[in-house]
Formats: sequence, structure tokens, C-alpha cells
Amino acid sequence: MTVVSVRDFRANQGKYLDLAANGESVILTSRKGQFKITPISEDDSVVSKKEFFARIDEARKSLAEGKGVSVSGKEELDSLLASL
Repeated sequence: MTVVSVRDFRANQGKYLDLAANGESVILTSRKGQFKITPISEDDSVVSKKEFFARIDEARKSLAEGKGVSVSGKEELDSLLASL
């Protein structure tokens, strides 16, 4: 784990971002607290609030149109997930 001050981070951003990208834990310390520098992976999702609620509205509309799938029980769920 690498602990770095804001001043040092500003002076050597590339170095610390490379460390984080290569799996090293990089902790940034400041008067406002400590923060972990973490790269965003493919599994992470950055969505605006507007887009998030638009997706929910779209899903509700799809369900209202009968395009949803009902599952009752673990076995049915496992079967559905396996088919995807």
C-alpha cells in the first residue's frame, strides 16, 4: 500500500495512477480525509441520475407491455440464468 499526500500526488500523478492501474493500493491523504485511488473496471458502471431513471422507466414500460419474465423459485431462476 502506498500513502501519498495531495502535494506529492499532484507532482507525480502519472506514477501513482500507474501504481493503481497495476493493482497497488494508493491512498491519498488530505485535510478532508483519506481517499483510495481505484481504477474503474469493465464491471463498474458510471451512469447519470437522468439515465438511471430513464432505464427504470423503460423497464417499467416493458413490464406493462407484458415483456417481462416471471420466475417462481430458485430452480426456475437457475434455469433462466443458465439460458442467458
